Amino acid sequence: MTTIADVAARAGVSIRTVSRVLNRSPLVNAATREQVEAVVAALQFRPSARARGLATGRSFLLGLVHNDRNALVLDPLQRGIVGAAAARGYELVVHPVAPGDGDPVADVLDFAGRSRIDGVVVVPPVSGTPGVAEALADMGVPAVALSPVALSGYRAVLVSDERGAARAVADHLVALGHRRIALLSGPASAHSARERRAGFVAGLADHGLPLLKEAEGDYGFDSGVATATRLLTADPRPTAIFAANDVMAAAVLKVAASLSIDVPGDLSVIGFDGSILARMLTPALTTVHRPIAAMAGAVTTRLIDRIEGGGDDTPLSATLSLAIGGSCGPVRRG
Repeated sequence: MTTIADVAARAGVSIRTVSRVLNRSPLVNAATREQVEAVVAALQFRPSARARGLATGRSFLLGLVHNDRNALVLDPLQRGIVGAAAARGYELVVHPVAPGDGDPVADVLDFAGRSRIDGVVVVPPVSGTPGVAEALADMGVPAVALSPVALSGYRAVLVSDERGAARAVADHLVALGHRRIALLSGPASAHSARERRAGFVAGLADHGLPLLKEAEGDYGFDSGVATATRLLTADPRPTAIFAANDVMAAAVLKVAASLSIDVPGDLSVIGFDGSILARMLTPALTTVHRPIAAMAGAVTTRLIDRIEGGGDDTPLSATLSLAIGGSCGPVRRG
């Protein structure tokens, strides 16, 4: 097995210099750094995480704190974090915070303490929980967050304009001629649900339209079925429904099929998230695409920069876009 001593001998430098290169110390000049990195690559040297930890006083572990049961969101989220972390020699430890179970702040602090993480990525809805950012800062654990709204207390926050994206959904439906438009919203306790609702309602108001009907779900499939049933059996029936995530939009399609409502002929459906589910449905779902993996990777890179004493204060943001599928079409006249 190749050792750090082998790398030092081949590069003609000291073991201490190799260690500094591996740990991205600014005390090494560019020429020496390139020389050592070339030898590391040629020898396919992989430093021991234990040795790195002893040398730097870090664990090279990052935490992910979430309270999201939606695997369609968690999968790209974790892949984005792992990709960015692995590129810098870090591993990921995942911790779900159970909703409504005890004190979420204490839960997060307990996780951070026992896991010995060097830093943590906190995602909605936990990122918006009062006290979490401040408690982690007091504990000395660098923390970054994803959020649909601006938050204070974190080392960095990547804000996605979900309100603006939902407003674009309203514009799209109105442009297709829809006037009887309903909303299947997410839980009112979630920042994301409130932002998506606010943007959609404001977008309709821009065109002089009120919501025809509204029902609140919990982002889950079962609640989507129950609320979609109420919306689609009411009189008058909407010609378009905006569901606040793809899972509930899938529930709308299921209920529409059970009621022999043609999509998109008699009903247009739009979701939110741009998950892989959108392409698996028939018809394919029109949805707001969030580049979740890229968002997670960007905020993780900023976290590692902070841990290693670098980085900048450039605001982090994400561009959301409407991905057009077969579930949405012009309103049928007559």
